[in-house]
Amino acid sequence: MTALPPEPVRKLGLVIDLDTCVGCHACVIACKGWNDVAYGAPLGDADAYGADPSGAFLNRVHSYEVQPPDGPAQHVHFPRSCLHCDSAPCVPVCPTGASYKRAEDGIVLVNEDACIGCGLCAWACPYGAREMDPSAGVMKKCTLCVDRIYNDALPEQDREPACVRTCPSNARHFGDLADPESAASQLVEARGGFALMPETGAAPVNRYLPPREKDWDETGWGDETDVLAPWLAPVAEEPQGFLGWLDRTLGKV
Repeated sequence: MTALPPEPVRKLGLVIDLDTCVGCHACVIACKGWNDVAYGAPLGDADAYGADPSGAFLNRVHSYEVQPPDGPAQHVHFPRSCLHCDSAPCVPVCPTGASYKRAEDGIVLVNEDACIGCGLCAWACPYGAREMDPSAGVMKKCTLCVDRIYNDALPEQDREPACVRTCPSNARHFGDLADPESAASQLVEARGGFALMPETGAAPVNRYLPPREKDWDETGWGDETDVLAPWLAPVAEEPQGFLGWLDRTLGKV
């Protein structure tokens, strides 16, 4: 079994904005694509094009409908991957030492050569972040794209996790959460970022930013409709020009 290292000086992790995540799954595809081209931990699939496909994904997005006490129901898209916990419960239960936490940056990884696929780490993880690869028979998980963030051969702007690099709504952020001056830490401070399920004692490094309050009252979503109304009104009762000709022509068909 593997002992957890002393608290690392650097704690690399993700900050995920639940307010701007649109649930497009671009992060899921980017993660799968990067790892499927023989980098990091290549991800297997079982019957990928059959009637019952299954495979290993290091990042998943779940969508929920949330009913606030006041106002209409809201949809929240919730990305989930390894949270690289300070007190990662998946590490000490591993009988072969395959699961381990790096002392230099706090990233939790799996040595696939030592993994026997027993699943104890998945049982211990309170976040369901471990994935059994159906092809290789070993456990896999988010590596924070450790092969990207330290790769000097990549342009500097690409030295971040693939999911962060590809997010079209800028909902994913990467940085050192042990450094209060880092952009990631400052974002957490400004938006009231929170740790997922702190009661587990796992002390996850990743943080989530809560959805912002919506400007809702019993008449609707604030005054937005009134502000836009002048621009939404039709400019003509009947189509004019080419569109008018097209409308009349189609009406005779």
